Amino acid sequence: MTEPAIGALKVPGATLRYEVRGAGPVLLLIAGGGGDAGIFEPVADALADRFTVVTYDPRGHSRSPLDGPDVDQRVEVQADDAYRLLVRVAPDGAPAYVFGTSSGAIVAVELLTRHPERLARVVAHEPVLVSLLPDAAEQHAFFDSVVATFHRSGVGAAMAELGVGCGEERGEAPDLSRLSPGVRSALQRAQGNSGFFLGRILGPFSGHVPSLAQLDVNAGKLVLAAGWASYGLRLYRPAACLAGRYGVELAELPGGHVGVVTHPGQFALKLRELLS
Repeated sequence: MTEPAIGALKVPGATLRYEVRGAGPVLLLIAGGGGDAGIFEPVADALADRFTVVTYDPRGHSRSPLDGPDVDQRVEVQADDAYRLLVRVAPDGAPAYVFGTSSGAIVAVELLTRHPERLARVVAHEPVLVSLLPDAAEQHAFFDSVVATFHRSGVGAAMAELGVGCGEERGEAPDLSRLSPGVRSALQRAQGNSGFFLGRILGPFSGHVPSLAQLDVNAGKLVLAAGWASYGLRLYRPAACLAGRYGVELAELPGGHVGVVTHPGQFALKLRELLS
């Protein structure tokens, strides 16, 4: 394990805890769901020989507290957080690389539409941009139902509904017995973040509509990716839709929606390839 340098960045309404390891061009990794910097530990270590790898806890998650009470989160605000972090770690303005997964991929895409000049390449892994799908109304109804279940019956019932609705991934269930202590701790924190994710992020993020005009102009910097095990499922479809829009092949990454956790070694190798 590479011991990271740990920093704190004050942003409007929150303080972000972030980690930096390695040397080379900046690679910012953005977690999704209730995840934080810790879910990337093995992948960040594996890529630190080529990149200055930056990971962070998104606002309201784990060790990045909000200044006041919980409020609904906005993709635009979290994209500004990511931009401010890039300015902190790369003050020379050198173009950075970005990887985002799930709701973090939504933030990565938004960052590309807002600050393309600061980015060399963006890999968006299964962004939950269901507003782009032909059956967007049905997709929104599903996520609205999950949020309503959370408010009515709590985290467990909502996560169960979310899991069933997102479908069963292909292949055997991943073996989680070999997870590093750091990733195990991160998953425990993610569980603690579940209420914030369900109540404050899932609804507004799944309803987000990116600026396609801006995205079209900068699509050459965008790599759309999905997990092999997710093929054809609800969370796979938006990335496939965008890949079709731009006439590019959808990059395949190991595992499913949380492949960065379940298959970190293979995931890091493939991500290195996509970023090169």
